[in-house]
This record gives sequence, C-alpha cells and structure tokens, in this order.
Amino acid sequence: MQEEKAIISWKVAGIALGLLLTLATFLVQPLGVSTQFVVTDAAVGHRVAPEATAKNTYLKKYGEKESWGVGYGWMLVFGMFAGGLVTSRVLRAKQPEADKGSMPKMWESVFGGSRSKRFAAAFGGGVLLLFGARLAGGCTSGHMISGISQMALSSFIFGIFTFGTAIAVAHLLYRQRG
Repeated sequence: MQEEKAIISWKVAGIALGLLLTLATFLVQPLGVSTQFVVTDAAVGHRVAPEATAKNTYLKKYGEKESWGVGYGWMLVFGMFAGGLVTSRVLRAKQPEADKGSMPKMWESVFGGSRSKRFAAAFGGGVLLLFGARLAGGCTSGHMISGISQMALSSFIFGIFTFGTAIAVAHLLYRQRG
C-alpha cells in the first residue's frame, strides 16, 4: 500500500490553527463551542421558566443578559458542520474506505458493517466527551485548543484524561480477539 502525501502538512496546519486561535482570542474571546448550547438553554429557560432556571445552579449564571445565542458561538457551531461536510466531499477520494463505501477495516473486523451501530457509537462517545468537558468547566475545543494555550490547569487535566481514556478504550475495543 503506497502512502499518499498529505494535502497540507500537520505542522503547517498546527501553525495556522495557532495563528487563528491568537486572532480569535484577540478579536473576540477564546475559542469554545459547548458553552453556546448552555447559554442558549439558559436564555430560553430564563424566558420560558424564569423561576426554575434561577433556582438551577448551573443555568442561573448563563442567559439572563445574553441574547438568544445568536453570535460568534453559533457561527462557529454551524461552521464546524459546514467545514466538515465540505471537507468530506472535497477529500472523499483520498479516504481509504471511499472506494468501497465501507466502514474502516478495523471497525468492521470487530463490530461489523452496520452504519447505525457506528453512528450510535460515535454519538454516544461524543455525548460522553461533551459531558466530561462541561464537567471540567468547558468544552473539548475550549479546553484542548484555547485552555491549554492559556495554560489553564483544568485544560491540562482534561487533556490528560481525554487522551488516556481514549487510548485505554481503544486497547479494550480493538484488542486481538480469538
């Protein structure tokens, strides 16, 4: 199997991401996504059920003076979806599984070819990751990109546990069977 050259070097992409992060922090605020959902939930809660929202320790600090969540945060959320969709379409031919329209071989060998099972696993993993990130006071992009660059202790702890858990779970799921 011949290895193809990447369209953009990971080093160049890393430097570009760092420069973009610096610009975003300078112009607006540190990059983060999951807080936008909380701000929107709280804004709706303060309008629909203000007493219940004010009693909720988590939600009462968000949304009272916020708009309905329209702003850079939602632009970032929608931009992530749009960027992922565009990138997947543009680079589809470069994906190893694209020629067959199948699952990654490693996944298929352990879990079979069910797309719904793969979607459920990805969705469940994302929910767990988001829960842990919010528990640590941020989100994955906020902790891993903005928080670490700002030397936030909670972000380093989140990063260590995220990668450590990912490695451990991958070893459990993909260990040699049989």
